[in-house]
Amino acid sequence: MGVSSALYSGVSGLNANANAMSVLGDNLANANTVGFKSSRTIFGDLLSSQVSGSGGTSQVGRGVGLSTVDTIFSQGTFENTATNTDLAVEGAGLFIVSDPSTGNASNNYTRAGAFRFDADGFLVNPEGYNVMGYELDVNGNTVGDLTPIWANTQSFTPAEPTANIDLNTNLDSDSIAIATGFDRLDPSASSSYATSIQVFDSLGSTHLMTTYFTKTADQTWDWNTVVDGGELVDDGIPNNGIGESGQLAIVGNGSLGFDASGDLIHIIDAGGTQHEVYTSAGDTSSDPVFPGPTATTTADSLLWNNGSIQTQQVSIDMQTSQYASPSVVVSQEQDGFGTGTLVKLSVDELGNVVGNFSNGTPRELMRIPLAKFTNPSSLTKIGSNMYAQSTTSGAPVVGTIGSGVGNIFTNALELSNVDMAQEFVKMITTQRGFSANSKTITTTDEMLAEVINLKR
Repeated sequence: MGVSSALYSGVSGLNANANAMSVLGDNLANANTVGFKSSRTIFGDLLSSQVSGSGGTSQVGRGVGLSTVDTIFSQGTFENTATNTDLAVEGAGLFIVSDPSTGNASNNYTRAGAFRFDADGFLVNPEGYNVMGYELDVNGNTVGDLTPIWANTQSFTPAEPTANIDLNTNLDSDSIAIATGFDRLDPSASSSYATSIQVFDSLGSTHLMTTYFTKTADQTWDWNTVVDGGELVDDGIPNNGIGESGQLAIVGNGSLGFDASGDLIHIIDAGGTQHEVYTSAGDTSSDPVFPGPTATTTADSLLWNNGSIQTQQVSIDMQTSQYASPSVVVSQEQDGFGTGTLVKLSVDELGNVVGNFSNGTPRELMRIPLAKFTNPSSLTKIGSNMYAQSTTSGAPVVGTIGSGVGNIFTNALELSNVDMAQEFVKMITTQRGFSANSKTITTTDEMLAEVINLKR
């Protein structure tokens, strides 16, 4: 091995350190890139030459080569944002994106979750790649294969007819008993208290439903639920208000029984059947009956005349007390709602794409999964914060949140994991290494010059 071989060792060192400086420069250039993962260079010595000496055969190195450039998939810090489609991943998972210009022929992967819905309702990244996910069935379970996340921005959510009313009231125990009972033609004079609530039919139309409470004796109250008879199909029976606009039609009635402490102990329905509130009749110290009895509208009484479903029946959960305090509604709510148009799209922390509709009801439309690789450091960088599967990365394991692929945080972005202080320290050592190898070349050049001067 001649003196000139040292030149090539120096050149290999220059090349290796130049590549290392390029990697450092790339890391620093992307210090503020969302979801960027830094890289590192790994060097390896080159094949050595055999040299014979008085002590035997030895090896002399031939320089250095670049073994690999690893991607460091350490967790980056999170930045909170005001955009509810900004997503950050905690853990090993990556979002799955695909190029729509190729018909979503192949999937790419990214940690950069700066997504948005485009004009066509597709969830996309800044480069226009579709975010991939699963469709959901009516029970919220994923179905089918991966498909672009899409929401019909012109969609409606169907109405849900009211089936249950929660009515939390107190009835004044000092009210005067009315022995004659309830008269639908004169409800104010024949009742002690009343409360109203809007209910929905299957078409989303609203109807005012009023429940009148009439004290008939100590600890005993009648309840009568009415609607405007003009909203019901006329049954042809006179003097019951059904089919008569402006007249009240009774759609449910019964009575309530209280104990001497003012607690509700039983409900009597329209058929005269008594339903106990506690497992031991009248004993409020025993366990409550579960599910508790409810006051229910009479079967086939809510026959709305607008063509809606004719089998609607409403259960009223009478969370009622009878204390010596003015009659008052503490709270009341019902579970129905009308039709609604899509007004807002968001993503929750389970990866569900949620549509919020004008009727106040949210609905899960699709679900975003994550992909995990056995060897993510070997994924191929394809630019724009995206990676592709390689032969050494392993196949992706795709799963939804809760299956071990990671967690999603909304209104957040994962920042670059570049440690600038560490990069500058590496830059110093790389520069010194480059300078040392350049010195090897200049020194070898001087040695060769001495060899040439031997002839003089």
